[in-house]
Amino acid sequence: MDRTKDLPAVPRTRAALFDMDGVLVDSEPFIAEAAIAMLAERYGVVATRDDFLPFLGMGENRFLCGAAEKHGVRLDVESDKSRTYELYFELIVGRLREIPGAVAFVRACRERGLATAVATSADRRKLVANLREVGLEEADFDGIVDGLQVERKKPAPDIYLEAARRLGVPAGSCLVVEDALSGVLAAKAAGMRCIAIAGSFPETALREAGADEFAENFLTLDPADFL
Repeated sequence: MDRTKDLPAVPRTRAALFDMDGVLVDSEPFIAEAAIAMLAERYGVVATRDDFLPFLGMGENRFLCGAAEKHGVRLDVESDKSRTYELYFELIVGRLREIPGAVAFVRACRERGLATAVATSADRRKLVANLREVGLEEADFDGIVDGLQVERKKPAPDIYLEAARRLGVPAGSCLVVEDALSGVLAAKAAGMRCIAIAGSFPETALREAGADEFAENFLTLDPADFL
């Protein structure tokens, strides 16, 4: 008896949605370094990278404020974020690198006929600077959603749902590439398939958050495998 007819239908993948920091670019060490420098400069706080880890993927406001709160500091959010970005933009020049294989994978997705979008909790100015440093442009994607364009940040699904809406693709036909626990939770809450890229979180934690696949980087991934 052919039981394949009893299996649930899997929607065809029509779009690939990419987080940015830690997925397309190896930026997280630099933003942490910039934030640590800002806190020391303005508040005399000695912070560490671990202070920021729980807030990865949630946007710079929460990233900065969450770590500051651990040290009993209340930030002037816009001013302190602007200073952090100034330091960050200085740090990344000539140093920021793509996650191995990321640029080629994005372009291969489009060659395969997939719509592509960046959905980042960061501000647009950081997105533009990051893409430029690794040889990508906004025009390399069919859609861009930044953290200032959605009210609820990850782990809420809003940013991925908005990216799918802009591409005109059903949520169930989207593949998300993430590196943070909050991002994986957002993708799954949106009803999307999710690949987790190795980085700040171990594979076990990413799978527990709901990641469907796991990869060290893009070098082992082929868009054809997800069509």
